[in-house]
Amino acid sequence: MFKRLIVGFLLVLFAFHARGANYTDVYYDVLEPGWGAFLIQRAQLTDDGTGKYTGSLFAITGTYFANPWQGYTINPAGTAVFAPSDIYHATLTYTVNGIGTITKAMQRQTLTAEKMSGNYSGSMAGSISGCVDPTSNDPMFRARYGLTVTQVGDASATLVFTFVDTTHAGIVCTASGPLTHFGRIYQMGAGSTLACTGPGQDNKPRDVTIDSFHPTGQGIEGKIASNVGGGCIASLHFAAVLNVNN
Repeated sequence: MFKRLIVGFLLVLFAFHARGANYTDVYYDVLEPGWGAFLIQRAQLTDDGTGKYTGSLFAITGTYFANPWQGYTINPAGTAVFAPSDIYHATLTYTVNGIGTITKAMQRQTLTAEKMSGNYSGSMAGSISGCVDPTSNDPMFRARYGLTVTQVGDASATLVFTFVDTTHAGIVCTASGPLTHFGRIYQMGAGSTLACTGPGQDNKPRDVTIDSFHPTGQGIEGKIASNVGGGCIASLHFAAVLNVNN
């Protein structure tokens, strides 16, 4: 005798852009704790053109637990749509054949605190735009730095970028603020500041947001958005590897 073990949200047929945001995580409805959905993002694929990701829903049917193991089957059971509203939140709509359609507001589920304190070496890339002085705009900003991260649990973090490339040597930028934990990533948002010292810098604290801030297999990465003075808006991705010898 076979009984259905689980109807899983196996969204492996969702189409994701390899260089876009990474949505892999555990998601749940904050109004219905106790259940959730695992989403595994695959590379080299694209979305449906509307910012939504549509795929097949599958049913996994296994052997009834009281019987000798006789294997399992995987069969299409409907469709599912994952529609992110930002990197942290999304709407999951799934239709089970012959049963109906359910729509849930989801967010990444936090399980345990991540450890990010340490000394790193890395690079950043992005753009500087909107400057009052157009010559300060840089659509292809590139820089290298040493990075020191000091983290206070899930409460706050301070990042000190000491730039070492020829163009930015001598500049030190410090970002600090409270952490908000979403699943496997963090956000440094409201109340966070960025101040830079060194050549051409005024050491004035300005609002900063660091999104998708998280440890990687070899280090750390995130995305910075900040007004850096003179009307300039910085949008920068950074990544760094842990200095394992210090």
